Amino acid sequence: MPHDRRQFLRRTGSAFAALAAAGCAGRTTAPAAAAPIAESYGALVPDPDGILDLPRGFSYRVISALGDAMDDGGTVPDKADGMGCFDLGNGELALVRNHELRPGDSDGDASGAAFDTVARSLRPLPGGTTTVVLDAATLDVKRQYRSLAGTIRNCAGGVTPWGSWLTCEEDVSKADGRINKDHGWVFEVPANTERQVEPVALTAMGRFMHEAACVDPATGIVYLTEDRNDSLLYRFIPIYPGELARGGTLQALVLDGVADTRNWDAVSVAVSQPIAGRWITLDNVEAPEDDLRQRGAAAGAAIFARGEGIWMGEGELFFTCTSGGAAKEGQIFRLRPGLHGPDALELFYESTDRDTYSFGDNLTIAPDGHLIVCEDQYTDTVNNHLRAITPQGEAYAFARLRLQTEPAGACFSPDGRTLFVNAYAPTRTLAITGPWKWL
Repeated sequence: MPHDRRQFLRRTGSAFAALAAAGCAGRTTAPAAAAPIAESYGALVPDPDGILDLPRGFSYRVISALGDAMDDGGTVPDKADGMGCFDLGNGELALVRNHELRPGDSDGDASGAAFDTVARSLRPLPGGTTTVVLDAATLDVKRQYRSLAGTIRNCAGGVTPWGSWLTCEEDVSKADGRINKDHGWVFEVPANTERQVEPVALTAMGRFMHEAACVDPATGIVYLTEDRNDSLLYRFIPIYPGELARGGTLQALVLDGVADTRNWDAVSVAVSQPIAGRWITLDNVEAPEDDLRQRGAAAGAAIFARGEGIWMGEGELFFTCTSGGAAKEGQIFRLRPGLHGPDALELFYESTDRDTYSFGDNLTIAPDGHLIVCEDQYTDTVNNHLRAITPQGEAYAFARLRLQTEPAGACFSPDGRTLFVNAYAPTRTLAITGPWKWL
């Protein structure tokens, strides 16, 4: 067992036997959209380079981009999506970055170990991850390389307390003679790997349209979202916390009195009103018919509108539902695992106005508790922002991506000084610094 995993297991000890409780102050209804948000960083300043508008005092730099030469002989692939940041020690940070590539997309010269190949070429499928190692002080790139290949549409994922990245396939392609294996899995990539890892599908975590994952450090339980209009919220209870490949139990969330959280046809979930939740165990989780969510809903699991980004905070987690809400502009839910009773789910935020918040996807939690959410809308002229949501449930614009694409993979450096984010296509990975209020 790696040293960092042993530390994780010792640190949590008997806490794996119970869920952690957390208390947070209640909040009032958000003010009208036109009202100023006292906790915002102010108006956005147009970027003369036409990439990213930021508040006054903030700046960014492009640290990695499509086509850049990598140390393994390949080049940086396209469609950079979910991402996590890790402290490697010795003054180095690692960004593990997803690439949401399908068969036929350019792969940046993927080679080596592969979960699956295209039969006629025997080349690895182009999805996977790249790792960018940075000097923690200067943010200069020291090396970058492909760390996983042979997967399809690696969309989002999540960091683990033991120093790895869970990368999720948002694809349920079946073996068809061209693609050799079924897809729709989660894979694990150690942050400190110096080469492409051998892919191991974590099949006990279910086969479905995976989006993102987060881990409760108090229990080792993994929470999983699904990008479907009728998705479920899942949790995976590992047999051995921190050792996901050794199996476990997959469950889906059931809510007291609420079967459908989407609020599309009628308001069934109100903002700020906690709902008690429990979990039901799913069977046949490898789901060859791609019917896991349907079987779960038939057994009473609650339905969500395109569950996407998810991030663990202090004893609570937040996740986005991209098209949820009466306006279908997006919702954010908060789940508080219970210590001795049921879990509590709360609709933390629901957008009523596209100009305030639209199609929130990846998200992270800033050191001051604000959520940073990546918009992902292509409905009209692309006008995607990094939206911030205060602990009181108020939305404001932190940044505007001027490129005709989406921001993705927002994550902070461990010291909270740098916010990293991807421009999806063509790939650009940006490092944002400035007068953060917690510094």
